[in-house]
Amino acid sequence: MEGCGLQRTWNKKACVGILLLLMCTIGNGVPEPNQQECPTGDYLSENNICCNKCPSGFKLLHECYVEGHRSNCTPCPVGQYMDQINVYHNCFRCKSCKERKHEVEVSPCRRDKNAECACEDGYYKSKIDSEAFECLKCSQCSPDEKEKQTCTRDKNTVCACKDGHYRVKGICKLCESCSKECQHLCMPPSTKPPEPSDIPVVAIIAAITTVGLVMVALGVFITFIFTKRFVKKKMPSHGIQPRDSSISEHLFVDVDSTESQVESVPQSPVEEQGLQNLPDCVPLEIRIPDLIYTVLNFVPVPRVKELVRSLGVRETVIEQAEMDHRQCREAHYQMLRVWAEQGSHAAGGGRGGMLHLSLMEELLDKLRQMHLGGTAEELETKYSIH
Repeated sequence: MEGCGLQRTWNKKACVGILLLLMCTIGNGVPEPNQQECPTGDYLSENNICCNKCPSGFKLLHECYVEGHRSNCTPCPVGQYMDQINVYHNCFRCKSCKERKHEVEVSPCRRDKNAECACEDGYYKSKIDSEAFECLKCSQCSPDEKEKQTCTRDKNTVCACKDGHYRVKGICKLCESCSKECQHLCMPPSTKPPEPSDIPVVAIIAAITTVGLVMVALGVFITFIFTKRFVKKKMPSHGIQPRDSSISEHLFVDVDSTESQVESVPQSPVEEQGLQNLPDCVPLEIRIPDLIYTVLNFVPVPRVKELVRSLGVRETVIEQAEMDHRQCREAHYQMLRVWAEQGSHAAGGGRGGMLHLSLMEELLDKLRQMHLGGTAEELETKYSIH
């Protein structure tokens, strides 16, 4: 009897195990519903229906709600555009070119394309990011520079040092006697002679002067020889012995006087004054756009407005920048640019887009007061401020 009880218990456990195995097999074998794939240009709506996207120039009004129906799209209103296939309920606002910022419209806004703006003549486009830009005045080359590339709407003037000059901390300096700083401008003995257009003006003048001196000396020597022979032929008829030494002395005096006149080429007053007025050290120059980009890269975004307010920028300027630019980085750039340009002009500097040094010191102080000493040290390192 005890053996039969054990047999019945084992049969029950086996049946339960087989039943569980069948249930798992059936559960795993039930196929999942296929993920619906929509044709190209459509999308899967929240109702699990393939709906069409709206084309460029249109926005989504109502989404399709029945299989086989299409979404209801409506054209963008006047003053707005949509330049891509979309499922948006709103179009983008058209850009307006600002005359006060020296912008001119080159292409009007359409339903499927935003307006295009460019800079007016005498200004070039300086990009802030992939979309925003500002128009800056074209640079003028200094007297010691020559224009390598003319200013265009998309690029500033490119200046290079004149022949025989080299750049030192942004200033073109005349190369004299092949000094160590400008040995690369001098022609080594084994190198190929430079093209005529690359020969420095000073070398041309020196060559002309040397040839002139040789010609004058040769002419005086020939004159001396012919004069001496003529005197020797004439003197016996008069019975007077000529003093050759006096004649030669007179002729050689003429040679010296002639050479002194040729060699005493006066130096240009402009060159002489320019060399005397060159400073021993060139003051620090910091381009405003470059500084602003650096500040925005290091200062946390939530604290930029705090920094701008501490620098004295008015709330009206901050609000206007936020209204003019959708992206925070563009608005922050505008706030810092107003501070830099207005402060530099008030301090008597800021020419050519350069920041006045006193404003740089003010910026470093404000950063340290905000416990952003690391950012201040980065700026000092980058611009070599000690």
